[in-house]
Amino acid sequence: MLSFDIDKLKFNSDGLIPAIIIDDATKQVLMLAYMNKESLKISLERELTCFWSRSRKELWLKGETSGNYQHIISIKTDCDSDTLLISVKPDGPACHLGTVSCFDDNKNFCKKFDLNDLMKLIKGRKSEKVEGSYTSYLFDKGLDKILKKVGEESTEVIIAAKAQDKAETIYEIADLTYHVLVLMAEAGIEPQDIINELESRHVIDHKVKQEKMTS
Repeated sequence: MLSFDIDKLKFNSDGLIPAIIIDDATKQVLMLAYMNKESLKISLERELTCFWSRSRKELWLKGETSGNYQHIISIKTDCDSDTLLISVKPDGPACHLGTVSCFDDNKNFCKKFDLNDLMKLIKGRKSEKVEGSYTSYLFDKGLDKILKKVGEESTEVIIAAKAQDKAETIYEIADLTYHVLVLMAEAGIEPQDIINELESRHVIDHKVKQEKMTS
């Protein structure tokens, strides 16, 4: 997998090294991210790309939430040993916008994110277990593990919101939403079931009435 000596890599002053990710089959550039020594070690151990988020200041395994894992085929370095070139076999789009590549500026190929599509992917990880998939791992562990994660993510949302950190709150709500969808898939609940329930309540008007009654 490696064609270089890890000890000779030149990390920057923040302990990071840029990693260019390409599709091993098409050679298309998929994305640019950053790794530190720990994320590179995890990438080598799991043979899946793991990066360091400069904005969130934490490790992130690509595909852990979306299911769009990147299976590493090879890792090379440039002549200065300060940039990595990683060839992967991707499970899905590299870009959060749904495009194959983060450098794809053709809007015709940019599919908008859809919760129903995510739900299909999650259910697919339940029916056909994928080795190394976090979603499949949750289903393997069962309902108690899923419920524990929902509880943990709910707490993270509360902490972020209490700190009035908008970016972190959005991030944690996204995590919570994903784990709730996993719970729904485990329970056989569809997104439309939730929409139907909300519609049947006329949730805004009823909630206002309830708050007036209890105030």
